[in-house]
Amino acid sequence: MGKYFGTDGFRGEANVVLTADHAFKVGRFLGWYYNELRRRDGNTEPAKVVIGKDTRRSSYMFEYSLVSGLVASGADAYLLHVTTTPSVAYITRQDDFDCGIMISASHNPYYDNGIKLISGSGEKMREDVIDLIEAYLDGNLVVFDSKWETIPYATKERIGCTVDYVSGRNRYIGYLISLGMHSLKGMKIGLDCANGSSWNIAKAVFDAFGAKTYVINAEPNGTNINRDAGSTHIEGLQKYVVDNGLDVGFAYDGDADRCLAVDENGDIVNGDHILYICGKYLKDQGALKNNTVVTTVMSNFGLYKAFDELGIDYAKTDVGDKYVYEYMVNNDCCIGGEQSGHIIFSKYATTGDGILTSIKMVEVMKEKKQSLAELKKGFTVYPQVLKNIRVKDKREAQNDKDVLAKVVEVAEELGDSGRILVRESGTEPVVRVMVEAETEDICNKYVDAVIDVIKAKGHVE
Repeated sequence: MGKYFGTDGFRGEANVVLTADHAFKVGRFLGWYYNELRRRDGNTEPAKVVIGKDTRRSSYMFEYSLVSGLVASGADAYLLHVTTTPSVAYITRQDDFDCGIMISASHNPYYDNGIKLISGSGEKMREDVIDLIEAYLDGNLVVFDSKWETIPYATKERIGCTVDYVSGRNRYIGYLISLGMHSLKGMKIGLDCANGSSWNIAKAVFDAFGAKTYVINAEPNGTNINRDAGSTHIEGLQKYVVDNGLDVGFAYDGDADRCLAVDENGDIVNGDHILYICGKYLKDQGALKNNTVVTTVMSNFGLYKAFDELGIDYAKTDVGDKYVYEYMVNNDCCIGGEQSGHIIFSKYATTGDGILTSIKMVEVMKEKKQSLAELKKGFTVYPQVLKNIRVKDKREAQNDKDVLAKVVEVAEELGDSGRILVRESGTEPVVRVMVEAETEDICNKYVDAVIDVIKAKGHVE
């Protein structure tokens, strides 16, 4: 991770960590950089960048700042307006844009915002380009065999323009509708749109399938995104599904790249459940490429036990859908994701897509003629205890020989009945100690044993 950009973009409190000036400069660099790449290839047409945003009050400020920077550098900016992150990825690759930008802080509160950058292939932006942006922000840009104290402004007819591109968002909706394999007439489906990006998209899709669609948290006002709503506050949807006798409910986050579900009993179906249900279904259909489901190290131990019983192989990546997708591409896998609800179906998308995930879940329900509660049987969630401990130096604490020895000792004692994971936070001076085992008491016992060593060695802040 860099100084400004983390695994999911440049994110922080609006005009405190991420400012309008940052956005302008990011736009300036991208417009200039992609125009320069075109010029060096003999292409005199202006670079094209497509932009989407979520419903935060500050998203308009960042949109205008990015657009100002882009057109000042001679690129044309195409505006999708309020839309989802996966729709920006889809349109970027389908319509041959040089890159895409999504303005969103995902599941964070309204006062945060972020800039997510998407490559021309619809994937997360390459790290080498991110490094160049960071260098430009810090005033030490070296690229194209030169050091750039400043980058030139476009002038006269080379100044860029803006284009209203709401038609792109509508074509994305059409794409999602084209993936529906069944009429959902008679099904009662609940959608929690988190007062975010999905508010004007998700209902249109499920209405087109013929479902009786019930929607909550679809009245964004700029400050209520994710507030007691969506995938991070799913308790509202749980109650709503039970109270209204719905067949299933789906909850999205602020930019709708995540999806969690609620079964007919009001129980949560998280990302691990979704990987289990869809992985099993794909294997039954003979469509599970390389017989592998890609997970992260935070997936529940019970998921791996369930996959072992089904004869399904699995991979474990670092936390972050970026790393999941990289593994999927490099190893020709068709499904992967995170417990948090970032699920990637590589046949249809290059990023997690909450609405697509809900479509695929309903497809399994219809094909198997089973409810969601029935489909998740066979996967027993193991109790998990995760404790964070603030330390002076997280790398030093994690690599302490006595701490490592205790972790090995715990792993040996757990054997194949559980697991331990110790990892450093990517954003704060914290070491995270997580244990999964057959009972919560066992989890607490072993987590505390490792933390006791960290404290005894003087690593605690």
